[in-house]
Amino acid sequence: MPLSRRTRDTSAAVRRVLVGLLLANLAVVVAKAAVGIISGSLAVIGDALHSSVDSLYNVLGLIVVRVAAQEPDEDHPYGHRKFETLGALAIVIFLSITCFELIRSAVQKLISGGAIIELSDLSMGVLLATLAVNVFVAWYENRRGHELGSELLIADSAHTRTDVFITIGVLLGMLFSRQGHAWVDPVVAIIVAVLIVRVAYQIFARTVPVLVDERAIPERTIRQTAQSVDGVRSAYDIRSRGATAGVRYAEVTIAVDRGANVAVAHEIADAVEERLKRDLELNEVTVHVEPC
Repeated sequence: MPLSRRTRDTSAAVRRVLVGLLLANLAVVVAKAAVGIISGSLAVIGDALHSSVDSLYNVLGLIVVRVAAQEPDEDHPYGHRKFETLGALAIVIFLSITCFELIRSAVQKLISGGAIIELSDLSMGVLLATLAVNVFVAWYENRRGHELGSELLIADSAHTRTDVFITIGVLLGMLFSRQGHAWVDPVVAIIVAVLIVRVAYQIFARTVPVLVDERAIPERTIRQTAQSVDGVRSAYDIRSRGATAGVRYAEVTIAVDRGANVAVAHEIADAVEERLKRDLELNEVTVHVEPC
């Protein structure tokens, strides 16, 4: 299947996943926000704020994925796929804002002495239901992200996994608070903020190699594979990129016998291209031919 068509099909699949996730995340946000406002729990409100980033990210993702699927043009001859990676990086900004606001509110509440949180059994049940939704969403999104090679889905699934742990922490905090321990709620909120920082770092560490074109495959591996093709005297000027981007590119120059005619040289180049794509799972390979 041509790369452009495969990109369009993948983009459509990613958008379908994002629409379903957006609906699920909106339901979770509304449920958590309602429980947080009714109970007055800072930890639950922080959890709702954290979950709202998922919804914002889904909306951003729908926009970014459509842009990333556009055909290469004069200004972007290699395509627009990195716009999706930029979208994944944008979540770090959202998480940073969330973390700052949550820590600030938690510290203020600790200084003021905190307050006892009243959480009904119904509210506790609602939080348990949101926990179940988050567990499913994280699993499904991560699986589909790897199947489709989408940095956006993989990054968001990491964020959603943190939602799971945050909600568990909030539930435990609520149980302690119901026993009269007012300090537990802001402490749990600070722990939530620390987990948010961890997720932000993981996303940052995954997206930066894509943006700076980190090597996809060791040069030695590409050289050995290319030189295993009959007619190739040597392989050099080797480059590759797309280590975690889902689409991997490579460029190599091969030396062939000086007496080989143009047709034979092109046949050797085509054989090298096919061998590299098949053996090293490369999506695009550019082979330059030089006489030796």
